Amino acid sequence: MRTGTIFGLVGPNGAGKSTTVKVLNTLTRPDSGVARVDGIDVARSPDAVRRAIGCIAQKSGVDINATGRENLMLQGRFHGLGGADLHARVAALLDRFGLAAAADRQARTYSGGMQRKLDVATGLIHRPRVLFLDEPTTGLDPEARADLWQEIARLAADGITVLLTTHYLEEADRLASRLAIVDRGRVVAEGTPEGLKAELSGDAIHVELVEPSAEAPLVATLAAVPAVREVTVTGVIVRARADHGGAAVPAMITANPSMCVQLRLFPVAVL
Repeated sequence: MRTGTIFGLVGPNGAGKSTTVKVLNTLTRPDSGVARVDGIDVARSPDAVRRAIGCIAQKSGVDINATGRENLMLQGRFHGLGGADLHARVAALLDRFGLAAAADRQARTYSGGMQRKLDVATGLIHRPRVLFLDEPTTGLDPEARADLWQEIARLAADGITVLLTTHYLEEADRLASRLAIVDRGRVVAEGTPEGLKAELSGDAIHVELVEPSAEAPLVATLAAVPAVREVTVTGVIVRARADHGGAAVPAMITANPSMCVQLRLFPVAVL
C-alpha cells in the first residue's frame, strides 16, 4: 500500500480479520507464506515491526482507573519516551482528539466515544508509520462513530498508513481507498469500493430445489435466462445474481419448473 492509504478488511465475524491483524502485529505466526509490514518481514524482524506500528484492538486497552493523561504517559514510557518530549506529545494528542478538558479525569468518567479516542491516541504516542484499527467503532453510537471516522481520515491525511478491519460496509466505503472482503480466512474479493460495488450490484437469488439436479445442464439452462448471471449449484441449492431479481425469478422457474420451492430473494446492499 502507498503511504497514507486506508485499506479496509471487511467480512463477517469469524472471517479471519482479527487473526490477520495478529499475524501482522507479530502476536501470532503465520502457518505459511510471508507477511510484511512497512517492508519488514514480521517473522524475521518482529522487533522492528513493533517499533513501526500502532495497534488498537477490538476491546479497549484504556485503564479506566487512570486519567486520560496518565494513560498516555504510561504508554509513552512503554515506548521509551520521556521528559519534555513525552509531555509535549501527550499534550498534542489530548488536544488533537478533543480530550484536553477531560485530561485529568479518570477514564471511567469518559463516554464510549471518548474512551475510543483515547485508545487511538495511545496507539499514536510513539509516532508509528502504520496503524492497525481492529473494528474501532463497534458499539459506538452514530454520532461518536462519525466523529471517529473524521479522526481516522485525518490520520491518513497526515501520512499514516491504516489497516482498518470492520463489518460495517458503510464504514469501509466512507474511509477506505481499497478493500479486501474476507470469508473463512480467504480473500474473496479485492479492489476499490467503487469497483466492488459495480461488480456486486443487483439482487442475490437463493433457491432450494425439491431434489438434487444435474449441475451442468441446470447451470447452462439458467445462465441462458436474460439478466441472470453467476449461477452456481451445490446439491439442492441454486445461487444466482440478477439486476432485477423479481423479474428474473419467473423466467428462471419457466426455464426449469423443478425450481418451484422455497425461493428467497435478497436485495444486495453492499458498501
